[in-house]
Amino acid sequence: MPERYTWKLEDIFSSWAEFTTARKRVDRSIPAAARFQGRLAESAAVLYEALSTVMGIDQELARLRGYASQRYDENTRRSRPLERLQAVEQLAVRFGAVTAFVRPEILALGQDQVERFITEEPRLSEYRHLLRDILRWQPHTLSPEEEKIVAQAGQLTDAGDAIYSIFTNAELPYPVVTLSTGETVRLDQAAYTHHRASLRRQDRIQVFEAFWGEHRRFRRTLGGLLYVQVRSNVFHKEVHRFPSCLSAALFAMNVPEAVYRRLIEDVHASLSTLHRYLRIRRRFLGLDDLRYEDLYAPIAPPTALHFTPEQAMQRTLEALAPLGGDYVNVLRRGYEERWVDWYPSRGKRSGAYSTSVYGVHPYQLLNFDGRYEDLVTLAHESGHSMHAYLADALQPYATHECSVFVGEVASTLGEILLLQRMLDLHRDLDTRLFLLDQHLDNLRQTLFRQTLFAEFEVEIHEMAERGETLTGDNLSQVYLELLRKYYGHDAGVCRIEDLYGVEWADVPHFYYNFYVFQYATSLVASISLAEAIREEALRDPRRTPRRDAYLGMLAAGSSKYPIDLLRDAGVDMTTSAPFEAAMEEMNRTMDEIESLLHERDQLPAVS
Repeated sequence: MPERYTWKLEDIFSSWAEFTTARKRVDRSIPAAARFQGRLAESAAVLYEALSTVMGIDQELARLRGYASQRYDENTRRSRPLERLQAVEQLAVRFGAVTAFVRPEILALGQDQVERFITEEPRLSEYRHLLRDILRWQPHTLSPEEEKIVAQAGQLTDAGDAIYSIFTNAELPYPVVTLSTGETVRLDQAAYTHHRASLRRQDRIQVFEAFWGEHRRFRRTLGGLLYVQVRSNVFHKEVHRFPSCLSAALFAMNVPEAVYRRLIEDVHASLSTLHRYLRIRRRFLGLDDLRYEDLYAPIAPPTALHFTPEQAMQRTLEALAPLGGDYVNVLRRGYEERWVDWYPSRGKRSGAYSTSVYGVHPYQLLNFDGRYEDLVTLAHESGHSMHAYLADALQPYATHECSVFVGEVASTLGEILLLQRMLDLHRDLDTRLFLLDQHLDNLRQTLFRQTLFAEFEVEIHEMAERGETLTGDNLSQVYLELLRKYYGHDAGVCRIEDLYGVEWADVPHFYYNFYVFQYATSLVASISLAEAIREEALRDPRRTPRRDAYLGMLAAGSSKYPIDLLRDAGVDMTTSAPFEAAMEEMNRTMDEIESLLHERDQLPAVS
């Protein structure tokens, strides 16, 4: 692979030798945190020194974890990077056990004493939000000894996610199929994503049946792994005295449970909008009935748009221009300085992500294939990267890491700005049809599919909380019922075969503890923000209060709670109004695509 298409991890550590030296240094430094046990109430200065020591070690652990995990993701078949990553995780568990006293002792100080210390010691200002947030945890914090035991249990409760990642990335035997073209394809993640969008329906059906058939063959193992993860969430819910796993997951970011449940209610109330879209697809794909295998087939041929990495970078930079020259220049420098690992390879982790090492810079892992979908992924991950860059640059370590609830806004806003740029560039009917269809499908997948995932998570956790077991078969049954409800199977809108109930087995986000709903809420927020920022830039580039408020939200990291950060940027996520606006956008897009499709059908045939 040409070096320019690989990420430069030497910016974190120059070699494994330097990594090992740093790991040993952190190992030796952990006892330094223990000397503050029982002393946090002595003075404001001692509290500051303790927090600085703990945060310093945590920052170094994050650096070690970042390097080892990214080296492992380059090729998950290699055992040495995994061994080193596991060594770091063991170090982190030990560090968590040693520092388990911190939260209970701060809670013992009480709000009045903490506020006095902040006043007495100005350097504590960088920990103000952290300290106040810890005090919020009073009803859910155990004694120091109990918290130490819970921290040590982390090695066991994280097992499901760890084993799932190894199995699906390195050992799951992906099927091989021969397409109608005669091409033989091994259906790994990247190939499945590519070929499920085939223009030939018989190929789509074959790809779906083979890919999901292989997952069904391993449903017992995969079900057991997800059950382990859910049980670990139940364990944490019970020991920390939360009423439910959902409330426990949302408490950390201080997002009201009503926001999660309102999203599901809003989607249920808007299923007619989804069904309208599905009927459009059936009609203009020329099908008598719509099947689940048809959902990724483009209305316009996808081959019209193809990109090299250089072209993808240029389009992304153009799209993000409304966010200002400084924003674009930093991202351009990141591309030039190898923040991105571009191409798929055997053993490389599937999918895409952006991660950041505080004090270094962000990184992106892609599996780039040149399709428009890959361009969208670059814009998405670049939004994450720039969010991390701004927060890291302007926040201390204690508040640099943003909540996912806000973090996904930056990524989805990048996708929306990219779409607007592409529509500005392409006026021909077929390309516009393709772009609008992609936008509609993104709305379908993000607002509806991710909410389906979110509802599935609630249901299986509530089953576990009632003492019911979770197997591959009953997980598939729960998932299939939701799938058929959302997609109108019984009403004849979209046919869902029994086999596709096993789709849950290929969703790694189910191991992230109620993560996925934030994709939907973030897209809802970013639709409003992107429109306001773009209109502002077109109206008067010198007056940019909405853009500045948005960039201020990114730079704020976790110095405020996410609901408050979004409200500062101009979006109130405690109401249904943003979701209703997103549905209006979806219906406007469908109006336009129907008009274009009608125009296409009226054009004379070309001889």
